Amino acid sequence: MLHSIILPIAIGFALFLSGMKLMELALHRLAGTQLNRILQRFTATPIHGLAAGAISTAFLQSSTAVTVISIGLVNAGLLTFPRTLGIILGTNIGTCLTTELLGLSLERLTAPLLILSASAWLLTALLGELQLIPALRTGGWLNTIRSASVATLGFGILLAGMAIMQSVGPDIQQSAMFDWFMSKTAVSLWWGLAAGAVLTAAVHSSTAVIAIIMGFAAIGAMPLEVGIAVVLGANVGTCVTALLASIGGSRAGQFVALSHIALNVGGALLFMPFVSLLAGMSAWLTAAPAAQIAHAQTLFNIFSSLLALPLCYLPVLRRLPHEN
Repeated sequence: MLHSIILPIAIGFALFLSGMKLMELALHRLAGTQLNRILQRFTATPIHGLAAGAISTAFLQSSTAVTVISIGLVNAGLLTFPRTLGIILGTNIGTCLTTELLGLSLERLTAPLLILSASAWLLTALLGELQLIPALRTGGWLNTIRSASVATLGFGILLAGMAIMQSVGPDIQQSAMFDWFMSKTAVSLWWGLAAGAVLTAAVHSSTAVIAIIMGFAAIGAMPLEVGIAVVLGANVGTCVTALLASIGGSRAGQFVALSHIALNVGGALLFMPFVSLLAGMSAWLTAAPAAQIAHAQTLFNIFSSLLALPLCYLPVLRRLPHEN
C-alpha cells in the first residue's frame, strides 16, 4: 500500500504543488506592481472588475493569489469593497485556464519544457554574469526571460507531478477506500461535493484536487458526474484561504472574503441539482474524459459568475463598507 499508492501520490502531489507555486511566484514577479495598478484602475464597474480579475488570475494561475491581493489592497485603503465584487467573479473564470491546459494531456511535453526552461535560465544567468550584452542587462530583458523560464519550469514540474499521480490511478481504483467512496457517491453525489471541499481545504489548492480527479476520469475510474460533484466541492474548499487571509483585517476586507465564499458556496449549491446537465454539455464538447472535467469546471464558473454579475450592481452592495 505504502509503496504502490501513498508514496507515489505524495511525491507527485509535492511536485504538482511545487510547480504551481513556482509558476505563481515567477509570474507574480513578471507582473510586478502592474497587477496592483490594474486592479485599482480597471475596476470602476463590476463588469470591468470581472475582466480584470479573470485576466489577472489567468496570468498568475492562482485565483487565491488575486483574492488575497484584493483583500490586502482593501485593508490598505487602496481599493474599496464594491470594486472587488467584479474581481471575485473574474478570479473563478481565470482560474480555469490551468485545468483546461491539463485537459489537453500535455504530459508528453514535460521533458522538452524542463530542458527548454532550464537552458533558457542558464543562458540568462551566463549572460548576466559575463555581461556580454549590456543592453539586455540594463533594459531588464534578462530578468523577464529568466522569470518566464522559471514559470515554464514550474509548469513542466506540475505536469511531471500530475503524470506520477495518474500512474497510481489503477492501484487506487482497486483499494477498499475508493470502493467505499464510490459506493457512497452512487447513493448521493453530495458525498463527492463534501470530498472535494474537504480535500481542497486541507491542501489549499483546488487545481491540485481537480487534477487528481481528471486523472481518475482519464483511466475510467470515476464517472463524469461524480467528478463534477468533486469539482463543485473543490470550489467550496478554496474559500478557506481567503477566509484566513481576512482574519484580523478591516471590515471591508472581511466582506471581500465573505463575497468570495458566497459566490463559491452559493454556486455549488445552485448547480448540484444540474450536475447531469453539466456532464452532458461537457461531453458534447469533447470525448476525452479528463477534458470533460476541465470543461465542466469552466462552464460552472462562467455560469456562476454571469448569474451573480447583476447582483453586484445592487445599491445595497454598493453601500457596504468602503473604509476600515
